[in-house]
Amino acid sequence: MKFLRPLLFIVFITVVLISSCQSNKTSEELTQKDAIRINQIGYYPNAIKKAIIADSLKAAKFSVINNNNGETVLEGDLSQTTEWKLAGEKVKIADFSQLKDTGNYALVIQGLGKSYDFSIQENVLEDVFKGSLRGLYYQGVSMPLEKKYAGKWERPLGHPDNQVKFHISSGRDTTETISSPGGWYDAGDYNKYVINAAFPLGQMFLLYEQYPERLHKIDLNIPESGNATSDYLDEMKYEMDWLLTMQDQDGGLFHKLTTKNFEGMVMPHEAVSQRYIVGKGTAATLDFAAVMAQAYRIFNKEDNAYAEECLKRALSAWSWAIKNPNVEFRNPEDIHTGEYGDKNFDDEFYWAAAELYVSTEEKEFLDYLLANEPSYAFRPGESWTAYMRFLGMFSMLNNAERMPGDLVEKLKTNIIASADSLVEATETNPYFQSITDFHWGSNSDVLNASMLMAQAYRITKDKKYLQAVRENTDYVLGKNPMGYSYVTGYGSKTPMFIHHRQSAADSIAEPVPGLLSGGPNSRQNDKEHVDYPANVAPMKSWVDEEPSYASNEICLNWNAPLTYILGFLELESK
Repeated sequence: MKFLRPLLFIVFITVVLISSCQSNKTSEELTQKDAIRINQIGYYPNAIKKAIIADSLKAAKFSVINNNNGETVLEGDLSQTTEWKLAGEKVKIADFSQLKDTGNYALVIQGLGKSYDFSIQENVLEDVFKGSLRGLYYQGVSMPLEKKYAGKWERPLGHPDNQVKFHISSGRDTTETISSPGGWYDAGDYNKYVINAAFPLGQMFLLYEQYPERLHKIDLNIPESGNATSDYLDEMKYEMDWLLTMQDQDGGLFHKLTTKNFEGMVMPHEAVSQRYIVGKGTAATLDFAAVMAQAYRIFNKEDNAYAEECLKRALSAWSWAIKNPNVEFRNPEDIHTGEYGDKNFDDEFYWAAAELYVSTEEKEFLDYLLANEPSYAFRPGESWTAYMRFLGMFSMLNNAERMPGDLVEKLKTNIIASADSLVEATETNPYFQSITDFHWGSNSDVLNASMLMAQAYRITKDKKYLQAVRENTDYVLGKNPMGYSYVTGYGSKTPMFIHHRQSAADSIAEPVPGLLSGGPNSRQNDKEHVDYPANVAPMKSWVDEEPSYASNEICLNWNAPLTYILGFLELESK
């Protein structure tokens, strides 16, 4: 047997060397693919189609191959080199818009190789659109995720929330408890926040109100599928029903339902710390009033009694806010979970007044709108603190027949002007998206800007707005300096280590699908926990690491504009 040992050793070394070579080759191929930034889902046949080519100054040509037969279907020249300092790169552009035939393709760059695959087809974003909605189902609280709906991401029920204590900050008797089940987990943590429930619902209700007939028949494979109500509304109502439990008897809204500290990276049913109703505030109350008034219109044909209850609650919340216009929520000393703080409530008042006027046509709300003209400028980083004024504008435009004509014209003029500035930004940077300042949740900023441009398209039908929305969407789905499709499970290269407790704790390699990573964050608010590359460019200030809550967490108010934009494109790209 001794003579076999040298032979076995030689075989072993040979296998190791071959494996090493294969590993190096794979690594090299990945690097090459990552230098070709492309929408990894695909393009509509008549859309402009572009890819960004980084760090390949010698490349001059590109071609597109059909993956089914390997044939080259298009050849072209790359653009001149452009420097993009926010990404720390010099890039070229491959424009293959003239390719309109449906199929599955890859881009080939001279000296680099093949891109990730992409499709050209009608309804190309349908799957990821539905995935963004099903991502909310996976966030469901007080319910098990059954295998027939959740697949391998099934899990037991977590947080029944039927014995929630009142924190002293709520103003209620701390020996009392309340039943407040249901809703969605807000983000990567297991808490529930009124502001960040109402705001995302407002964005998703807008889509339904604009396209009710097209969304009514959507099939999401959720427990309610097959009943008489739209799956879309069934999923929204699961969050709405929880929100209704958070209104106090005087009409004001408690701010959040939370543990005192964030739970560890464990499954929902293993996170068993006591939960509390915490605080009360003007912002939460007004956001609730707005979305309940909106829900009144949406559910009126589905369930009149439910719709009337929503409007009654909205009016009660408005009355409380008028009497308590400056109640700022701040975390009590013993509460260390998400604050969702805000000091200025002008935008919340505007959104609530807009939704209540559209729903009731009562003079009180119109008087408020006419006396309090909002800012029309889009500013990255506003998110839940100010963006909701736009939701009020969008609802008024969508119900223009109920509004004074001069107010409608003013809204149209200013929305178009703001959209024009965003289109200009989209057209003049090499990554063809609207944002140049990268805050926490920058991907949602890109999508919120897109929502504004989408309204300009609905007003004018000018395709420059539609194209800018598509370009922004391309960015989120892979045409970005990181070379990632930022939506988990959708694309060839997606985040694998999002800051999301179930995804971290469930022993499944892939994270829960359909969730949007926050995206580059030049502020690096979590840098004490995360090693960002030294002197990293703002557009690359992102890491696919579980501890990075500032760049790689997920959140309801990031998924909501994703859902809106994907749905808008699917419904307008016909």
